[in-house]
Amino acid sequence: MKKYILIIMVLCYILNSCSVTNKTVLYQSKEFTVYRDSVNAGPYTAKAISRNEIVSDYVSAANEYVSPKVIFKFSINGADNSAPSGKDNSIVCTGSVSIYETPVIKFGSQYVDSSKILSGEYLKKDVRLTLRVDMNEVLNSFKTKGYYVSYDGKKIYRSDFKGVFVAGNIAPLTWDFNNLYSHKELQMTDVNHNGIYEITLTLNQNPDAEKTAHSWKRTKNLSPFPQYHSSDVLPDALYNLALEEMENAIEPDSTFRTGKEWAGVWTRDISYSIILSMAILQPKVAMISLKKKVKNGKIIQDTGTGGAYPVSTDREIWAAAAWEVYKVTGDKEWLQYAYEVIKNSVNDDLENIRDNATGLMKGESSFLDWREQTYPEWMQPADIYESECLGTNVVHFVANTVLSEMASILGFESEEEKHKEVAAQIKAGINKYLWQEDKGYFGQYLYGRTFKILSPKSEALGEALAVLFDAADKNRQEKVISNTPVTPYGISCIYPQIPGIPPYHNNAVWPFVESYWALASAKVGNENSVVRAIGSIYRAAALFLTNKENFVADNGDYAGTQINSSNMLWSLSGNISLIYKLFFGMHYGVDYLSFAPFVPKVFKGKRTLSNFKYRNAILNIEMIGFGNKVKSFTVDGKESADHRVSSSLNGIHEIKIILDSKNISSKNINASENLFSPQTPSVKYVNGLLLWTNVGKNISYKVIRNGKQVSDQNDLSFKIDSTLFGDYQVIAVEKKGLQSFASEPLNIYPRTNEQMVQLEDFALRSDKPYQGSTGNGFVEVSKNGNRKIVFDIDVKEEGAYILDVRYSNGNGPINTENKCAFRTLYVDKNKTGTWVFPQRGKEEWSNWGWSNPLRIHLTKGLHHLVISYHNSDENMNGTINQAMLDVVRIIRN
Repeated sequence: MKKYILIIMVLCYILNSCSVTNKTVLYQSKEFTVYRDSVNAGPYTAKAISRNEIVSDYVSAANEYVSPKVIFKFSINGADNSAPSGKDNSIVCTGSVSIYETPVIKFGSQYVDSSKILSGEYLKKDVRLTLRVDMNEVLNSFKTKGYYVSYDGKKIYRSDFKGVFVAGNIAPLTWDFNNLYSHKELQMTDVNHNGIYEITLTLNQNPDAEKTAHSWKRTKNLSPFPQYHSSDVLPDALYNLALEEMENAIEPDSTFRTGKEWAGVWTRDISYSIILSMAILQPKVAMISLKKKVKNGKIIQDTGTGGAYPVSTDREIWAAAAWEVYKVTGDKEWLQYAYEVIKNSVNDDLENIRDNATGLMKGESSFLDWREQTYPEWMQPADIYESECLGTNVVHFVANTVLSEMASILGFESEEEKHKEVAAQIKAGINKYLWQEDKGYFGQYLYGRTFKILSPKSEALGEALAVLFDAADKNRQEKVISNTPVTPYGISCIYPQIPGIPPYHNNAVWPFVESYWALASAKVGNENSVVRAIGSIYRAAALFLTNKENFVADNGDYAGTQINSSNMLWSLSGNISLIYKLFFGMHYGVDYLSFAPFVPKVFKGKRTLSNFKYRNAILNIEMIGFGNKVKSFTVDGKESADHRVSSSLNGIHEIKIILDSKNISSKNINASENLFSPQTPSVKYVNGLLLWTNVGKNISYKVIRNGKQVSDQNDLSFKIDSTLFGDYQVIAVEKKGLQSFASEPLNIYPRTNEQMVQLEDFALRSDKPYQGSTGNGFVEVSKNGNRKIVFDIDVKEEGAYILDVRYSNGNGPINTENKCAFRTLYVDKNKTGTWVFPQRGKEEWSNWGWSNPLRIHLTKGLHHLVISYHNSDENMNGTINQAMLDVVRIIRN
């Protein structure tokens, strides 16, 4: 600790002695100010001593003001299964002592410590806390019944029991139920073999662990890269910092490292980074890295929710990155290679994830791949597969557009037209089903099960990409940038935030997203939005002296998010893109490099970019003035009306750009307080009534039936007609209009509407010892067994029907790996859709759930059904594509 105090004292001396010489403000808000050579944020200052050195006295306060109220929940197998959302346990650790212990709390019960917390009272350092839970009721149920029924009616079988864990709000506790099973330090033990599990934790320890460096000085030779100089020393220094961190991010095998704490090559990370600036600076490394994410001639979807593809489907951003590499290099061999990879991948997507009704593609939000961080807690991976997300659909729009353009160059006319049409359908779907006219920006995603509704939350990356890649209709692009809510420290990934979920994607700002937002803002000419985005990026990079992965939206601190890496590839790539793609406005065509500069007035002056390589040419670029209109553009002294250089250019050339230095017309931004939506109601059906929990004061409730609102009320009940099919949800709305997520869909219908088909009657019954199936057992499907299951159903009445499958998949945890199983359903020889069977828990084969539903029209009479495995049903694992199938449910609706 003394060492850090000494460092701070030295830095304070440096910062005071090197007083700010240029008080010109680049960006200012209540929270922070960015000057030409420094950043000031409350008591903290970062200053660029030169273009190669920055000092900062920033210290995270994350450990200084921790609430003494410890909130926690017990867990079986790491899942959130002890009590409903919001029914947490708590203990208050205040006073002079440093050792605390809870009473023995019965699993499923709630203990709330009512001790008062005085103003200014915080958790002391190195508090030791013992938590104890009585598991005897669970263990006795295992012994007598073979399973335990959790609060929500789900059976946890003795054979699947892996242990007792604890989750909570203060480190080392975490609310990350998806990964809790892997936190062995949070697994409780029955020391006395009496059914009482306990654990002792040290809270608020190692306060110095959250420190970042307090000075940066360039140590690498950056002369091979473009050299940037302007009258603003801080942006110049941050550009050099980003270049140096780029060098750190190249592994010995010439692939990109995702971040200091993130080893390996990740499809979406490298792709978004390549689009921003890595294609320009590291085209060979970009090619090698992209090839690393190809298997069997198809793009790899990184491990993710439910076992990756097709629950997660944003792998197609690879196509945009590959296209950018081609435009930068002109490498025809690369073009041919990339075309085949993209075509194979996109064609699989057209088979597996396309919603023919909306024209949209299914799958998890692009990059937002931590389930409860952006989805309601009730949504299982099969539900996430069914969601139709803004960012992911823009990615698929871009991929099909790229594929069409590649096909045009390569002479494949039919493929060109095919994918141009697919792209048009996706764009039409985005603008029809995701646009919110009352808000002036797109909604987050369509979600639900049989009947989907739109989540009104904004999704920053998707909004930016929709503008940048023209997925948004032209007349909507300015509106998106002006109307999407922006929080004080930057544009948060989603808005409003989800209550009770710790920062990571929720309640967080990601600098690479902010970079895309800046580029989209420049595209529509919104100077205020551009300056604000640049300010957000520069504040974080200067104070933290690294390009962090993310920071908390509430307070701008890098500490407090669930995971955070320094030297983050897409963050540093975004920082560099502000120079190339925003200030200089570089845009690569197939055979040219064009310039459409955007220099906000506060950044006015002269700037140069020398040693900039474009194919066989080296460009030395000088730009003077401000604005977004070019007054003069010369190449080697000769005026160029199209503001571009040809790919045929060779040798060294001088480019001079003079901007008209006229004010850009002012446009609005939606600066917003960082607000949270209400809790999602918990709904049940009792004797003709829907009943739900009260989630707070001054809350009204919308009742949704079959995707349409049927009531807006204050009461906590709603009478329904149970003789008719109804898919019911409830949404809480607070007085400012912020909405909760819709509750889990509750299907109410007469049992006569339902038909069950036991699959073991039509295929070889499995002899595996898994429990919990219905009927006389279950069927195992894999790449080698039961590749087809054939059966008939007799429909008594023509109409719309919902078909789903009860299944289990214990090949991996719910949040990662790549063993999601899926199959194609045919009805009367016609392809009807894809059923997905995502992972539900590592080795939890008695953990049964339902696939996604397929809604189809059936005529009266006999119908022939086939559940089939095809080549397009290949998952990312390639070897294991396995699930246990119990029963097919058919519901007339």
